[in-house]
Amino acid sequence: MKTPDVRRWTGISALAVAGFLALEVLTKLTIPGRPELDAGDALVQHSKDTAVQTIIVILADTFLMAFLIVFFSCFRQLVTAVRHDLRWIADITFASGIVFISVTLVGDSMDGGAALDALGLAPDPSAIRTLIVGHSIMFGSTGAVLLALFSATAAYLTFASGVVPRWTGILASATALSNLAWAIVGFNGTSPNHFFAVGGIGNALLAIFPWLLWVVCVGITTIRGARHGMLRSGAPIGAAPVVVD
Repeated sequence: MKTPDVRRWTGISALAVAGFLALEVLTKLTIPGRPELDAGDALVQHSKDTAVQTIIVILADTFLMAFLIVFFSCFRQLVTAVRHDLRWIADITFASGIVFISVTLVGDSMDGGAALDALGLAPDPSAIRTLIVGHSIMFGSTGAVLLALFSATAAYLTFASGVVPRWTGILASATALSNLAWAIVGFNGTSPNHFFAVGGIGNALLAIFPWLLWVVCVGITTIRGARHGMLRSGAPIGAAPVVVD
Protein backbone atom coordinates (compact mmCIF):
# COMPACT_ATOMS: atom_id res chain seq x y z
CA MET A 1 0.00 0.00 0.00
CA LYS A 2 1.34 3.43 -0.93
CA THR A 3 2.48 5.57 1.99
CA PRO A 4 0.43 8.79 2.31
CA ASP A 5 2.36 11.98 1.54
CA VAL A 6 3.09 13.53 4.96
CA ARG A 7 3.43 17.03 3.51
CA ARG A 8 0.11 16.82 1.73
CA TRP A 9 -1.62 15.58 4.88
CA THR A 10 -0.01 18.34 6.92
CA GLY A 11 -1.64 20.81 4.56
CA ILE A 12 -4.98 19.01 4.40
CA SER A 13 -5.29 18.84 8.18
CA ALA A 14 -4.33 22.51 8.57
CA LEU A 15 -6.88 23.60 5.96
CA ALA A 16 -9.52 21.52 7.73
CA VAL A 17 -8.60 23.32 10.97
CA ALA A 18 -9.10 26.63 9.17
CA GLY A 19 -12.50 25.51 7.88
CA PHE A 20 -13.83 24.41 11.24
CA LEU A 21 -12.39 27.53 12.87
CA ALA A 22 -14.32 29.65 10.36
CA LEU A 23 -17.51 27.74 11.23
CA GLU A 24 -16.89 28.41 14.93
CA VAL A 25 -16.30 32.12 14.41
CA LEU A 26 -19.37 32.56 12.21
CA THR A 27 -21.51 30.74 14.76
CA LYS A 28 -20.12 32.73 17.68
CA LEU A 29 -20.98 35.97 15.86
CA THR A 30 -24.65 35.01 16.24
CA ILE A 31 -24.31 34.62 20.02
CA PRO A 32 -25.06 37.76 22.06
CA GLY A 33 -22.74 38.80 24.86
CA ARG A 34 -22.87 36.75 28.03
CA PRO A 35 -24.27 38.47 31.15
CA GLU A 36 -22.27 38.71 34.36
CA LEU A 37 -21.96 35.42 36.21
CA ASP A 38 -23.75 36.74 39.30
CA ALA A 39 -26.85 37.66 37.27
CA GLY A 40 -28.53 34.27 37.79
CA ASP A 41 -31.77 34.72 35.86
CA ALA A 42 -30.08 36.48 32.96
CA LEU A 43 -27.40 33.79 32.83
CA VAL A 44 -30.01 31.04 32.67
CA GLN A 45 -31.89 32.83 29.90
CA HIS A 46 -28.69 33.38 27.96
CA SER A 47 -27.86 29.66 28.21
CA LYS A 48 -31.33 28.80 26.93
CA ASP A 49 -31.15 31.25 24.04
CA THR A 50 -27.67 30.17 22.90
CA ALA A 51 -27.73 26.43 23.64
CA VAL A 52 -28.01 25.38 19.97
CA GLN A 53 -25.19 27.69 18.83
CA THR A 54 -22.99 26.53 21.70
CA ILE A 55 -23.47 22.88 20.73
CA ILE A 56 -22.62 23.69 17.09
CA VAL A 57 -19.42 25.42 18.21
CA ILE A 58 -18.45 22.48 20.41
CA LEU A 59 -19.11 19.98 17.62
CA ALA A 60 -16.99 22.03 15.21
CA ASP A 61 -14.26 22.31 17.84
CA THR A 62 -14.24 18.54 18.31
CA PHE A 63 -13.58 17.98 14.61
CA LEU A 64 -10.99 20.76 14.69
CA MET A 65 -9.16 19.00 17.52
CA ALA A 66 -9.24 15.70 15.61
CA PHE A 67 -7.53 17.32 12.63
CA LEU A 68 -5.01 18.93 14.97
CA ILE A 69 -3.95 15.43 16.05
CA VAL A 70 -3.23 14.65 12.40
CA PHE A 71 -1.32 17.93 12.04
CA PHE A 72 0.80 17.33 15.15
CA SER A 73 1.72 13.84 13.96
CA CYS A 74 2.64 15.09 10.50
CA PHE A 75 4.76 17.96 11.82
CA ARG A 76 6.69 15.59 14.08
CA GLN A 77 7.28 13.25 11.14
CA LEU A 78 8.52 16.10 8.94
CA VAL A 79 11.13 17.03 11.54
CA THR A 80 12.29 13.58 12.63
CA ALA A 81 12.63 12.31 9.06
CA VAL A 82 15.26 14.99 8.44
CA ARG A 83 16.80 15.34 11.92
CA HIS A 84 16.43 12.16 13.94
CA ASP A 85 18.46 13.73 16.75
CA LEU A 86 15.63 16.24 17.31
CA ARG A 87 13.10 13.52 18.08
CA TRP A 88 13.02 14.25 21.82
CA ILE A 89 12.19 17.91 21.20
CA ALA A 90 9.60 16.93 18.59
CA ASP A 91 8.09 14.62 21.21
CA ILE A 92 7.75 17.57 23.61
CA THR A 93 5.97 19.55 20.89
CA PHE A 94 3.65 16.65 20.11
CA ALA A 95 2.92 15.87 23.76
CA SER A 96 2.14 19.50 24.68
CA GLY A 97 -0.19 19.68 21.70
CA ILE A 98 -2.01 16.51 22.72
CA VAL A 99 -2.40 17.73 26.30
CA PHE A 100 -3.76 21.03 24.95
CA ILE A 101 -6.34 19.10 22.95
CA SER A 102 -7.32 17.10 26.04
CA VAL A 103 -7.70 20.24 28.13
CA THR A 104 -9.73 21.92 25.39
CA LEU A 105 -12.09 18.96 25.03
CA VAL A 106 -12.67 18.87 28.78
CA GLY A 107 -13.42 22.59 28.67
CA ASP A 108 -15.77 22.05 25.73
CA SER A 109 -17.55 19.35 27.73
CA MET A 110 -18.09 21.84 30.55
CA ASP A 111 -19.45 24.43 28.13
CA GLY A 112 -21.64 21.77 26.52
CA GLY A 113 -22.88 20.72 29.95
CA ALA A 114 -24.04 24.28 30.60
CA ALA A 115 -25.88 24.28 27.27
CA LEU A 116 -27.50 20.90 27.87
CA ASP A 117 -28.57 21.98 31.34
CA ALA A 118 -30.65 24.67 29.67
CA LEU A 119 -32.33 22.32 27.18
CA GLY A 120 -35.49 20.68 28.48
CA LEU A 121 -34.46 20.94 32.13
CA ALA A 122 -34.93 23.39 34.99
CA PRO A 123 -31.55 25.17 34.73
CA ASP A 124 -29.48 25.65 37.87
CA PRO A 125 -27.72 29.06 37.75
CA SER A 126 -24.96 27.93 40.13
CA ALA A 127 -24.22 24.83 38.05
CA ILE A 128 -24.07 26.87 34.84
CA ARG A 129 -21.84 29.43 36.52
CA THR A 130 -19.44 26.75 37.77
CA LEU A 131 -19.20 25.09 34.37
CA ILE A 132 -18.53 28.40 32.62
CA VAL A 133 -15.79 29.39 35.06
CA GLY A 134 -14.12 25.98 34.78
CA HIS A 135 -14.19 26.16 30.99
CA SER A 136 -12.81 29.71 31.06
CA ILE A 137 -9.74 28.71 33.07
CA MET A 138 -8.96 25.82 30.71
CA PHE A 139 -9.57 28.02 27.69
CA GLY A 140 -7.45 30.76 29.27
CA SER A 141 -4.19 30.51 31.17
CA THR A 142 -4.00 26.70 31.30
CA GLY A 143 -4.22 26.39 27.55
CA ALA A 144 -1.91 29.37 27.03
CA VAL A 145 0.93 27.74 29.00
CA LEU A 146 0.64 24.59 26.88
CA LEU A 147 0.53 26.59 23.64
CA ALA A 148 3.57 28.60 24.75
CA LEU A 149 5.52 25.36 25.26
CA PHE A 150 4.28 23.97 21.95
CA SER A 151 5.12 27.13 20.01
CA ALA A 152 8.56 27.60 21.56
CA THR A 153 9.66 24.05 20.75
CA ALA A 154 8.05 24.22 17.29
CA ALA A 155 10.03 27.39 16.60
CA TYR A 156 13.27 25.66 17.63
CA LEU A 157 12.46 22.66 15.43
CA THR A 158 11.78 24.97 12.49
CA PHE A 159 15.08 26.80 12.81
CA ALA A 160 17.06 23.62 13.46
CA SER A 161 15.56 21.39 10.77
CA GLY A 162 14.47 23.80 8.04
CA VAL A 163 11.51 21.60 7.10
CA VAL A 164 9.26 24.65 6.84
CA PRO A 165 10.20 28.26 6.00
CA ARG A 166 12.13 30.23 8.59
CA TRP A 167 9.42 32.91 8.79
CA THR A 168 7.03 30.34 10.24
CA GLY A 169 9.58 29.82 13.04
CA ILE A 170 9.56 33.55 13.72
CA LEU A 171 5.75 33.45 13.83
CA ALA A 172 5.92 30.50 16.25
CA SER A 173 8.33 32.43 18.49
CA ALA A 174 5.98 35.43 18.58
CA THR A 175 3.08 33.08 19.33
CA ALA A 176 4.99 31.54 22.23
CA LEU A 177 5.63 34.98 23.72
CA SER A 178 2.02 36.13 23.32
CA ASN A 179 0.70 32.95 24.94
CA LEU A 180 3.18 33.20 27.80
CA ALA A 181 2.17 36.82 28.39
CA TRP A 182 -1.48 35.90 28.37
CA ALA A 183 -0.95 33.04 30.82
CA ILE A 184 0.39 35.61 33.30
CA VAL A 185 -2.25 38.34 32.87
CA GLY A 186 -5.23 36.11 32.07
CA PHE A 187 -6.50 35.86 35.64
CA ASN A 188 -8.24 39.21 35.71
CA GLY A 189 -11.87 38.65 36.61
CA THR A 190 -14.75 37.05 34.76
CA SER A 191 -16.55 40.05 33.29
CA PRO A 192 -17.36 39.44 29.60
CA ASN A 193 -16.79 43.14 28.97
CA HIS A 194 -13.17 43.10 30.19
CA PHE A 195 -10.53 42.47 27.51
CA PHE A 196 -8.20 40.75 29.97
CA ALA A 197 -10.89 38.68 31.70
CA VAL A 198 -10.24 34.95 32.03
CA GLY A 199 -11.35 33.21 28.85
CA GLY A 200 -12.33 36.57 27.33
CA ILE A 201 -11.82 38.13 23.92
CA GLY A 202 -8.22 38.97 24.77
CA ASN A 203 -7.47 35.26 25.13
CA ALA A 204 -8.84 34.54 21.68
CA LEU A 205 -6.95 37.40 20.02
CA LEU A 206 -3.61 37.05 21.84
CA ALA A 207 -3.36 33.30 22.42
CA ILE A 208 -5.62 30.98 20.43
CA PHE A 209 -5.93 32.76 17.07
CA PRO A 210 -2.18 33.53 16.62
CA TRP A 211 -1.38 29.88 17.26
CA LEU A 212 -4.06 28.63 14.85
CA LEU A 213 -2.73 31.11 12.28
CA TRP A 214 0.67 29.43 12.63
CA VAL A 215 -0.95 26.02 12.07
CA VAL A 216 -2.63 27.21 8.88
CA CYS A 217 0.54 28.91 7.60
CA VAL A 218 2.63 25.78 8.15
CA GLY A 219 -0.04 23.70 6.43
CA ILE A 220 -0.13 25.95 3.38
CA THR A 221 3.66 25.97 3.01
CA THR A 222 3.92 22.20 3.32
CA ILE A 223 1.16 21.41 0.84
CA ARG A 224 2.76 23.84 -1.61
CA GLY A 225 6.06 22.07 -1.03
CA ALA A 226 4.43 18.73 -1.82
CA ARG A 227 3.33 20.18 -5.17
CA HIS A 228 6.71 21.69 -6.02
CA GLY A 229 9.19 18.87 -5.69
CA MET A 230 9.63 18.21 -1.98
CA LEU A 231 10.54 14.74 -0.82
CA ARG A 232 8.04 12.76 1.23
CA SER A 233 10.48 12.85 4.13
CA GLY A 234 10.10 16.59 4.26
CA ALA A 235 13.54 17.50 2.91
CA PRO A 236 13.84 19.53 -0.28
CA ILE A 237 15.14 17.71 -3.32
CA GLY A 238 18.87 18.12 -3.56
CA ALA A 239 19.33 18.82 0.15
CA ALA A 240 22.41 17.33 1.73
CA PRO A 241 21.72 14.32 3.95
CA VAL A 242 21.88 14.86 7.69
CA VAL A 243 24.44 12.72 9.47
CA VAL A 244 23.64 11.83 13.08
CA ASP A 245 26.46 10.57 15.25
